[in-house]
Amino acid sequence: MNTHFQKIFNHNKPVIIAGPCSAESEKQVLATAHELKKHPHLIFRAGIWKPRTRPNSFEGVGVKGLKWLQKAKEETGLQTTTEVAKAAHVELAIKHQIDVLWIGARTTGNPFAVQEIAEALKGIDVPVFVKNPINPELNLWIGAIERLKAIGIQDIAAIHRGFFAYKNSKYRNTPQWQIAIDIQKKFPNMPMICDPSHITGKRNMIFEVAQKAMDMNYDGLMIETHKDPENALSDSEQQITPKDLETILNKLVIRNHKIEDKDFKSSLQQLRFQIDDLDIELLDTLKRRMELVQKIGSHKKENKVTILQNDRWSEMLKTRSKYGKENGLSEQFVQQLLKAIHQESIDKQNNVMNNNDEI
Repeated sequence: MNTHFQKIFNHNKPVIIAGPCSAESEKQVLATAHELKKHPHLIFRAGIWKPRTRPNSFEGVGVKGLKWLQKAKEETGLQTTTEVAKAAHVELAIKHQIDVLWIGARTTGNPFAVQEIAEALKGIDVPVFVKNPINPELNLWIGAIERLKAIGIQDIAAIHRGFFAYKNSKYRNTPQWQIAIDIQKKFPNMPMICDPSHITGKRNMIFEVAQKAMDMNYDGLMIETHKDPENALSDSEQQITPKDLETILNKLVIRNHKIEDKDFKSSLQQLRFQIDDLDIELLDTLKRRMELVQKIGSHKKENKVTILQNDRWSEMLKTRSKYGKENGLSEQFVQQLLKAIHQESIDKQNNVMNNNDEI
């Protein structure tokens, strides 16, 4: 870890990255930065180039916004960060003394763009944060990080900002925490930052997700903070005021991730033994279920019946989800579990249908 990362991550958790979604005016940028400077280790963020889903939306102020960030840095002493989406952005950001660059979700999902940025970063000593891709594709996230490492960038952190959900959910972007856990397993020494603003899309839910990230031992939080969020030119619903940010940070409970107490370790281990036993029982139950699935597949094959029976599947999804909810399980979890089981069942029956041997 070089001096740049030491300056960022050598303090108490969480590292805070805060500032407006978009730099809108010099007055807005400076006013917000001055309200945030009471947090000496905070990194001040602002979007300069804003890739939007559709044209005719506010797409950022461009290069002049970098001058505002540079001025904010000079006046407050805060480090600065902004998103880069192509080589030209990298060159301009470095020219204006931006301390940290981040690669956005849309760019992470485009290997050509990531490679272009990586090539532009050759020989430049700057930390780079990489947001997860919009869609839940772990390898795209891994690939973006590997491309940066391949050209010599060592100071890389991941930003978990959630994943696009086709159907409505309470989140703007569903967290899918397991994918973030998987990226940590792949790069165990890489700092992990949570972006509750983009996960939730709603300011009143930011604390809930931020606390969960802290409970999962994340290293930092990126929270969109605007002096007047109601009138922001982009993502107004998910931005908070500097005062609200301070309230959230004061409420956060930072738990000890190291286990030292012997009695606690002993009782925790006993509970984990019970979990291990239940997991084995669960897998044995699933094995028996799949054996029944194969018998059903044989029965369908003999009677020339299609594998997928939509009425049966809809009824199962409805009744099992209801039962799970009555027993304290979230509907989202139960449906994800059922869909995984259903897919495995279809695969098993398909194997039976295409196998001339009897089961």
